Amino acid sequence: MGYRPSPEGDGASAISAKIVIAGGFGVGKTTFVGSVSEVPTLSTEALMTEVSAPVDDLEETPDKTTTTVAMDFGRITLDSELVLYLFGTPGQPRFWFMWDDLVRGALGAVILVDTRRLSDCFPAVNYFENDCDVPFIIAVNQFDDAPVYPLEEVREALAVGPNVPIVNCDAREGVDARGVLTEAIKHALAVTG
Repeated sequence: MGYRPSPEGDGASAISAKIVIAGGFGVGKTTFVGSVSEVPTLSTEALMTEVSAPVDDLEETPDKTTTTVAMDFGRITLDSELVLYLFGTPGQPRFWFMWDDLVRGALGAVILVDTRRLSDCFPAVNYFENDCDVPFIIAVNQFDDAPVYPLEEVREALAVGPNVPIVNCDAREGVDARGVLTEAIKHALAVTG
């Protein structure tokens, strides 16, 4: 169910698990994976062009020059017994068809949220609530210029139940990302038993 024993170099056995990082366009998924990965991240970032201007709304992210067109991949060893493989989804609607493949076999998911554009994460919340059977948590990415709201107000705005953990984070900070992943694993294991 998304995790399996994985041989370590010293002969000990570790559990490996797949975690998906999802959310809207420009919410920080690539940054999140990159900040915590212990291996060089595989990123399918492509330069944004004038052709994509009518499709990719840059009003809230005017400095964004690249976008994920397939996925981001990274790995982190949480402790000697748990290795996480991280898969970041593309955020633009034209690439959502890849989500089913990226989510297959995942133990859990993190939906990154930008409070400047909460509506951009609605499709991800809807997907994990209704279209797949993967436990998820919400992580509010604390952008420098974004308004800060109490987490219960964010919960209400997203219309997610009390069973879904919501945490704050700064996707640029590996310590924060690691804490979010720890929370996602705890939640996934509690839900799946």
